[in-house]
Amino acid sequence: MIIILKDNPEEKQLENLIAWLKSMNLDIHFSQGKNTTILGLIGDTSAVDIDLINALDIVETVKRVQEPYKNVNRKFHPQDTIVDVAGAKIGGGNFQIIAGPCSVESREQVCQIAKDVKKAGAHLYRGGAFKPRTSPYAFQGMRSEGINLLLEAKKESGLPIVTEVMDLSHLPLFEDVDVIQVGARNMQNFELLKELGHLDKPILLKRGLSSTLQELLMSAEYIMAGGNENVILCERGIRTFETATRNTLDLAAVPLLKTMTHLPIVVDPSHATGIAHLVKPMAMAAAAAGADGLMIEVHNDPPHALCDGAQSLTPEAFTDVVEAVNAILPHAYKG
Repeated sequence: MIIILKDNPEEKQLENLIAWLKSMNLDIHFSQGKNTTILGLIGDTSAVDIDLINALDIVETVKRVQEPYKNVNRKFHPQDTIVDVAGAKIGGGNFQIIAGPCSVESREQVCQIAKDVKKAGAHLYRGGAFKPRTSPYAFQGMRSEGINLLLEAKKESGLPIVTEVMDLSHLPLFEDVDVIQVGARNMQNFELLKELGHLDKPILLKRGLSSTLQELLMSAEYIMAGGNENVILCERGIRTFETATRNTLDLAAVPLLKTMTHLPIVVDPSHATGIAHLVKPMAMAAAAAGADGLMIEVHNDPPHALCDGAQSLTPEAFTDVVEAVNAILPHAYKG
């Protein structure tokens, strides 16, 4: 349920209203927009008397929200959320590119690529320390050593780092990581999401391989319900019958999610296609569709990458993509 207030509500009446609502064990989400002030009621609102609230002088109208997600719902929070990562802002008209290798392989590799992507225009650096792989025999990442190398790359380049957590037990290793990524396979790891909700750190939540948009938003709700409002959604392709690409990039999700949630949305064309030469056109299309950012894999030697070399761009190819995307941004869909 949401309560839309009239302009300049009388302070004492507002305090009384909030106290009364809290007495019914409801959580109150207060959203102050340019023209509208909204009270979002979270909890069991079945006992709330809508007619009584509507009769109050400070209330414009009351509406019931049917969607099961509340905190992430744009109806509760009409203004776009802006997630600030060490000065790199995502959402609310701020566009960022996150780039780096699929996996950390060595100090030289991770530090050099960090400098390359920064020079090209990326403002956040991604790299996998823990790697969820379909095969148990594939390279699983450098784990804690990989995080240490990412922190070295951060120190040398100045770029905040983004890396994936796979298990609750690994969280102490992520204390100095700027953005914790939740991969597609963990999107519905609810115990992990609950714990991330208690952190004061941005979370990049990837859509599951076979998940609906509502399921993605409900996973984000788990994080926000714990108190962490710094959530970034990521469309990374979904599994369909098509086998020509690694996944099927659902670009319609971008403008549709914009109507459903206030959270920023980035697109990962690397994992979505699995093919390096498709990254550029899909990155341009994502920018045109109104995405708030991109996540792109970059490797200094893709043919010899230990993970996902086929979808990784060289630093030179990445520079070309950044220039093409920047040309698209002024004409991007605004909704």
